[in-house]
Amino acid sequence: MNPITVLGASGFIGSALVKKLEQTGTEYFAPGRDETLNGPLGNVIYCIGLTADFRSHPFETVEAHVCHLLRILRDCDFTSLVYLSSARVYQNQKGVAREEDPIQVSSLDRNDLYNISKIMGESLALASGKKIRVVRLSNVYGDDFTSQNFLPSLIREAVSKGKVTVHTAPEVEKDYVSIQDAVEVLLKIAAGAGQSIYNLASGMNVSNRALIQKISELTGCEAVFDPAVPTTTFPVISIDGIRAEFGFRPRYILDDLSKLVDSYKKHSAGNPVGR
Repeated sequence: MNPITVLGASGFIGSALVKKLEQTGTEYFAPGRDETLNGPLGNVIYCIGLTADFRSHPFETVEAHVCHLLRILRDCDFTSLVYLSSARVYQNQKGVAREEDPIQVSSLDRNDLYNISKIMGESLALASGKKIRVVRLSNVYGDDFTSQNFLPSLIREAVSKGKVTVHTAPEVEKDYVSIQDAVEVLLKIAAGAGQSIYNLASGMNVSNRALIQKISELTGCEAVFDPAVPTTTFPVISIDGIRAEFGFRPRYILDDLSKLVDSYKKHSAGNPVGR
């Protein structure tokens, strides 16, 4: 079996992959961002990317999603590469989002920079002539204690402050997939897969209202929705591909919130403010 190289191993998904590889005794390589890559890399999983702060770091976003990827594709020796893209690319779409659907973006909308850079990375990888698999991940949840993304920020505020101000509308619905599910499927895809592009999601949208209600029940926090924010819609993400090929049966975020909140409480107790 080819070893696995995890690029971006210090990030949330990359570190979870490394932990799983260690647990299973799988041979792997997790180089630092600026480390020279020599010799065959085996099956590469490209986890390098920016998320919540892409608007304030446009150059770094394109560097991570496209430019660094270009150098790996052009200069490195590997058997296959899995490129982690995002289901966010479907945000302007209506109905159910499937892998073969055309993507709608606008260079005039600065919020589309993230999507455009991810699609550019996908296109470059798939056009490289190498063995490539693209995985479009939905919102990945787990013990991501320092993340500024929506869900971890909500839980952190609920646990540490007892009050949450939500700056998106209660009707907004998104898809959430667990880090355990994501890692399991990514390693299967890296080992060999039949499609070029996969949606990796739960296939079920959950509203902000349902999330906040559950978090409030679990923490006793007070929740306030900002009335000035617009309502946006996100399509349901089809997971027919991974379900058919890998027998995928995803966890459900509302069922996992109790364990997730408990984990944040333990982390918060061990890391009080000011320590």
